[in-house]
Amino acid sequence: MSTSGYPLRRYDDRRQKSQRKGMYLLPSLFTTANIALGFYAILQVMQGSASEFWHFDNAAKAIGIAVAADGLDGRIARMTHTESDFGRELDSLADVITFGVAPALTAWFWGFRLLPDVSTVDPHSKLVQLGVIACFLFLMAGASRLARFNIQVNPQPSNPGRPGKKYFVGMPIPAGAGVIAAVVHFAGGEPIFEQWMAVIWLVLVVAAAFLMVSTWRFYNFKDIDLRQRHPFRLIIVIGGLFAGIWFFSRPVLFFIALTYMLSGVFWRLQFIFRRHHNPPPPPVYEGVPQQ
Repeated sequence: MSTSGYPLRRYDDRRQKSQRKGMYLLPSLFTTANIALGFYAILQVMQGSASEFWHFDNAAKAIGIAVAADGLDGRIARMTHTESDFGRELDSLADVITFGVAPALTAWFWGFRLLPDVSTVDPHSKLVQLGVIACFLFLMAGASRLARFNIQVNPQPSNPGRPGKKYFVGMPIPAGAGVIAAVVHFAGGEPIFEQWMAVIWLVLVVAAAFLMVSTWRFYNFKDIDLRQRHPFRLIIVIGGLFAGIWFFSRPVLFFIALTYMLSGVFWRLQFIFRRHHNPPPPPVYEGVPQQ
């Protein structure tokens, strides 16, 4: 063994490189789990029926778990400094499957596919066709939302919020999928059989699709740093939230999903009313005398 220390240094360098290569597997494992949950949700949806409607609930649960896993892989990559172009592309493809295809199929099979054909009246067939279009719009809106997110650098919402906080431009696709999953889970997986409820479901799916491609602001929670100190009351709130989800998952998740969805609408309306009552001053051009 050399006494100069170079062999040991080379050994330590190789060891650090191998450890760093291994750390890249950690966020990728969460992304892989995301894809697996999406695939499982699709399988469950295909098995769902009026008599075996719990398959729809299983699909909604899988999508909900994937939403939590999707929030972890990005944070873990940033905390461990293992971000990569491959990881971002893999995460986008996983989101299209789990938060695009799976919830779109869930929305279709749960909300429109099992509608009873009580008569040969034309409105029934039109409603089913509109359901197909709405679910396809949800899928396309989610994919477009991901494409826009990948190419934009520091995007700014059309209704800016507080300077110290960060916002999404448009509702993120995991939140859109969470809305679909939360409603299905709230119903226990029991599909829609009344046409008037199918109309409400149609409006909700289209609204979620519109909010994903909008430029309205949605809070992204990225200013919450897990490595910094936080007040003890925040831990109490998070603990109470987990307890509520564990014991009362249906109403709690339903409330959280719809509240987040409606928050973008609320902030947009607030911005419109504020701008209406306090219009910006007219622009002042140099060399033009003021009257």
